[in-house]
Amino acid sequence: LHTRRAPLWSPAVKHASYDDILCVNYVRSQVQTSRLTTAPSTSATLQDRKKEIKEDGLDLQDFISGELSEKSKWEEYRGNLKRQKGERLRLPPWLKTEIPIGKNYNQLKNTLRELNLHTVCEEARCPNIGECWGGGEYATATATIMLMGDTCTRGCRFCSVKTARKPPPLDPDEPYNTAKAIAAWGLDYVVLTSVDRDDLADGGAEHFAKTVSNLKERNSTILVECLTPDFRGDLSAVEKIALSGLDVYAHNVETVRELQRYVRDPRANFDQSLSVLRHAKKVKPSVLTKTSIMLGLGETDAQVHSTMKELRDSGVDCLTLGQYMQPTKRHLKVEEYVTPEKFVYWEKMGQEMGFVYTASGPLVRSSYKAGDSYQTEQEGYISLLF
Repeated sequence: LHTRRAPLWSPAVKHASYDDILCVNYVRSQVQTSRLTTAPSTSATLQDRKKEIKEDGLDLQDFISGELSEKSKWEEYRGNLKRQKGERLRLPPWLKTEIPIGKNYNQLKNTLRELNLHTVCEEARCPNIGECWGGGEYATATATIMLMGDTCTRGCRFCSVKTARKPPPLDPDEPYNTAKAIAAWGLDYVVLTSVDRDDLADGGAEHFAKTVSNLKERNSTILVECLTPDFRGDLSAVEKIALSGLDVYAHNVETVRELQRYVRDPRANFDQSLSVLRHAKKVKPSVLTKTSIMLGLGETDAQVHSTMKELRDSGVDCLTLGQYMQPTKRHLKVEEYVTPEKFVYWEKMGQEMGFVYTASGPLVRSSYKAGDSYQTEQEGYISLLF
């Protein structure tokens, strides 16, 4: 979630729809992979090309910028992937993506400003904003709303969100405005997250729960994921949200157990995060629980494996793993750029451990295309039950 890289999309196509941009990028790059073996036909209609591209299943690599655009050439990259003392790593080719932005993006952004709402997609400068907000015929449109303002009471060393000991008071209309915005957008899946509000007695749990209730009252079919703080270990706050009507309860452990104090605010810790996830499952067994780990902060393979096992043993259903990206020079440096092949390895490991769903990739974030992953999660969950 934490990259400051400037958008690279072409001005000529930035006002087109997301699907149109996919087609334009495909025609321009004429990516030759095992799944895309033929060049675009000049006689094919734009709509036909859209459908063909979607069915072929374009992935991250199809939108890579630069000379090392083919997957087969990734291994030719000779730059350093592990940081030496006093050095700043250069961005490897698999992280140099174009960000497709179209009319859906502008519509969502304008509605956000009108209703005084914030999204973590914008605040954390997420590189996947175009994909998640795009949605459309072949994907589930997803947005991540950041509740309770844009100022956090904690100061994690990886996060670019503003901090203060006492942020502004809560907006009492926010639960209603959020539901109104989601109804206007026609989203299928929404992720509600928030800053930490240690200045509030319940950490903002009641505010969270009201927002979920408002959403479900307006649209009973919308799927709601809540990515919550740890509420300082207050399990009654966790319970209030878990029973609010949500579909997915998410809370991020952020990194391996051994790096918690180095990466997160001292008020957060691994065991406290595990207790949040366990309790959500305890009070509502049918809810899917989810967490996320950043890689590239200096962790070892053994530590990642141990952390994944501990999460699964604690009943966590879904796991995402992505590359840590330094948001500013004031934040933690990237210690290593993990290769795409390594991310594939961790995804397979997650599947073998029994996670219902594991998403692992350089640009994967905790809320990355969450609506699409929910379908996979549900299919996997049903297969486990029956």
